[in-house]
Amino acid sequence: MNNFKRLIAAAVILPGLIAYIYFLPPPYFLALLVGISVLAMREFYIMYKVPLKLYLPGILVGGILFYMSCVQPAYFLDGIFIGIFLLLLIRLLTTRTPSGIMSEIGPLGVGFLYISGFLSFQWFLRDDVLGARHIFFLYGSVWIADSAAYYIGTFLGKNKLYPAISPNKTVEGAFGSMLGGTVGAVIMKIIFNVNDITMMKAIVTGAVLGIAALIGDLIESMFKRDAGVKDSSNLIPGHGGLLDKIDSVLIAGPILYLLLRYS
Repeated sequence: MNNFKRLIAAAVILPGLIAYIYFLPPPYFLALLVGISVLAMREFYIMYKVPLKLYLPGILVGGILFYMSCVQPAYFLDGIFIGIFLLLLIRLLTTRTPSGIMSEIGPLGVGFLYISGFLSFQWFLRDDVLGARHIFFLYGSVWIADSAAYYIGTFLGKNKLYPAISPNKTVEGAFGSMLGGTVGAVIMKIIFNVNDITMMKAIVTGAVLGIAALIGDLIESMFKRDAGVKDSSNLIPGHGGLLDKIDSVLIAGPILYLLLRYS
């Protein structure tokens, strides 16, 4: 039943998302990323039980920082200083005790760097000569990597990979993620004619993205186990929260950007 819900949700969301990214100009994609960033940060802050009086300004700061990192990167460090200062000032003026300051401020800082900071690399991938092709290359590779990891891990997995963080992950599933990333990269290169990536580079890049996707999943699992929750939210039926769906690409996006830029 859960798999059925996952398939229905994917069938409803994916076609519209693909059309949105492919046919609309880059500023619309930036708006989409800002919205995703804000919603994912909200899930992260609620997951860590950050008080409303702090997580609302935290979301605002994170959204502004995300926009600055994409459009005005020269002012990004200034924005980080101003944003953190304002959050500390709000905490100082609204709460008369120092108790709990790190458990409240810590998730705010980590949240907008981990989510907004990492997500911004997708804008740099989209805002180039090949435009949406790199985005489809990224998401196709990661989606097939995640699927291969799930099914290979479910049917063939015997050796636990990291039970303290994710009890269901297996070594076999990890190899499945790497294999799926490779297959996905080759398919995406062919379908979308990603001509700045050779076939050999696609194979290697796909394997790296498969590993990055797995690491991204484990990082979010680490946060969830620390916060004592199973899913970041129940926003998407059968899939959990938005953060649960983007955890892999949060890490894979910067990796792909760096591979394309420096190789």
